[in-house]
Amino acid sequence: MNYSLFQYLSLGFVALIIVGLITPLIRKYAIHINAMDKPSSQHKTHVEPVPYLGGLAIIIGIVVTTYSAILVTGFSRENFDLATYVLTPAIAMAVMGLVDDLKGLAPWPRLITQTVTATLIAILLVSTDTLGIQFGNRIVDIAVTILWIVGICNSINFFDNLDGGATGTIAVIATFIFFIAFDRGQFLVGALSIVMAGSTLGFLIWNKSPAKIYMGDAGALFLGILVSVLTIRVSPGIKPNFLSLSIPVLLIAVPILDTCVAVTSRLNNNISPFTGGRDHLSHRLIRKGLSRKRAAIALWCLTGLFGVIASSIYRWPDSLGLFLLSLAALIWGGLFIFFIKIPRAD
Repeated sequence: MNYSLFQYLSLGFVALIIVGLITPLIRKYAIHINAMDKPSSQHKTHVEPVPYLGGLAIIIGIVVTTYSAILVTGFSRENFDLATYVLTPAIAMAVMGLVDDLKGLAPWPRLITQTVTATLIAILLVSTDTLGIQFGNRIVDIAVTILWIVGICNSINFFDNLDGGATGTIAVIATFIFFIAFDRGQFLVGALSIVMAGSTLGFLIWNKSPAKIYMGDAGALFLGILVSVLTIRVSPGIKPNFLSLSIPVLLIAVPILDTCVAVTSRLNNNISPFTGGRDHLSHRLIRKGLSRKRAAIALWCLTGLFGVIASSIYRWPDSLGLFLLSLAALIWGGLFIFFIKIPRAD
């Protein structure tokens, strides 16, 4: 099934409009039920309470646009099933996130739920032979897939700590996934990626600094599942295999960097990695003098840089692949040292 670039971009635009229009309605509802993110702990950086059910708008936009596209372009049971295999666990994770938003959950129940969900997804992807990159051993494929999904899901959730920071970053990541999937003729991965990009951009209208609404754990976990699954579903198809493996890692290099910096900082200070704090990349950029808006833009630009490197490796694996991968590793390592040397807030 082939679609033009215009048709794909139209999907993203529809998702942008849907999310952009329903987000203020959800904001009003969140205020009405007092679903507010109040600056009641020291790791919160906002001053005034902000409603945080915005993830519902993103979920609605992605689900409605995806299934509408399947119906409008000629219903296919195969495409319906493939989309459902991705969206159903993402929605299930979002429900857990919504409970966490409204009532609060301890870290361990969240981790157990994520692991169970990731295990089901991994078994499904391996059994249907829809992993973009495989190791040639089903047990290894399942194990790596579980670790990747749980790790990236948590990284995206941790990364959502600045007005527009995570939303814009995910839009950039989704855009690069789309262009690789489009070039490879992967219809579903391309469609879901461009819809995710459009939905997050629609939400960014309301989430950019100063944010009028947050997406909360429901939105962050939903997007975390989608990003983790789409990055391992996209098939770069380049050799050697480690260059293909590097592409999803580079696409999510900035959220991974954020998690590594925060966890390392907390462990060095004898603090649980699950404890919130002002030790993420965004907080450190602000302590270096950037405004909240410029800190978000800096994170988007860094994500774009790694996305360009990943795309270039995909485009020129033989001539530039190893050099670009080495360059990316040096940049990532340099950034880690730069950020970890910025003192964490007390």
